[in-house]
Amino acid sequence: MYSELKKSIQTVYQKTGIDVFLYSPEGKFLFSAAGEKLPPAPRAFSGALQDEALGATYFKVLHGGVEYVCAIKGTGTVERNYALFLSDAIENAAGKALNLPRSEFLRRILLGECSADDVQTYAIKYSVPESPCFALAISSDVKAGELISFLTQYAGGDADTAVAVAGSDCAFIKFINDDFEYQSSADFANFLARSLLEEVGVKVRIGVGCTVRHFDEIASSYRQANAALRMSGIFNSKGEVHTYREYVLIKMLEDLPEAKLGEYLSILLDGEAKELLKDDDMVNTAEVFLENNLNVSETSRNLYMHRNTLMYRLDKIERVMGLNLRNFSDAVTFRVITILYKLT
Repeated sequence: MYSELKKSIQTVYQKTGIDVFLYSPEGKFLFSAAGEKLPPAPRAFSGALQDEALGATYFKVLHGGVEYVCAIKGTGTVERNYALFLSDAIENAAGKALNLPRSEFLRRILLGECSADDVQTYAIKYSVPESPCFALAISSDVKAGELISFLTQYAGGDADTAVAVAGSDCAFIKFINDDFEYQSSADFANFLARSLLEEVGVKVRIGVGCTVRHFDEIASSYRQANAALRMSGIFNSKGEVHTYREYVLIKMLEDLPEAKLGEYLSILLDGEAKELLKDDDMVNTAEVFLENNLNVSETSRNLYMHRNTLMYRLDKIERVMGLNLRNFSDAVTFRVITILYKLT
């Protein structure tokens, strides 16, 4: 429960060069920014205590209802004044999260800027249920304040929360309880996108993170939701709702060094095939074909394209790239190639 104290002590050391030693209320050494140690701290004292024998000045810091002991090296008037100043400075810095407005507190949690202790503090302070939950990353053309007011209408209880994250981008935290009537998180996101468009005329794009067991994992779900939203833009994915699972393969490839991506792409492509990938019409035809489960009739209907034209384009891809997209394994290879091409 003292991670925020450690952060504050590290900040003091970085800014002033003063190493503050942190002890438990019982006097057991816990931490110092420089990695040094001092002997156990005295247990009973008030204010600032100077120990000539140990060459240290001790003081107390209150955090989370617990009174910790701190120390700095040296004894004298200067060290005593430092101790009194540092006591207030460290307490105030470590307690900042407790005084944040709820929306800002949640925003920092989603962005991974809060410690596990902070997340627990938020959960206790706002009575967060012990239920599975998931995060949505939502982008629209309306201002964040307007979008949040709309999103709040679809909250199933006090725990469901909408918050502005950056610019006009927002997040929506949804808890799964006994009243959750949707088949999945994606089903809820589709309902949300459809309702916002039909009821208030707001068009949104939504990234859906994986469902996590407890709120303390919600930052992970939001990272996934935000990644899905970002990748849907990079790959011009159709539709308003995109789940992280759709892009796991892309994320796996994205995490590889760029040199390795280029190596794989050079193995799969030659010069003429690269030129074909620059033809947006050809690539779009192939991607729609994949989206329609390699069904020629569905693809020609969705593209408003004559069947013979579609077959000509598929044949050209096979002739140039050596991939018959009507074959599942070749279709998968083509998909990997297009991902590598866009990532590099």
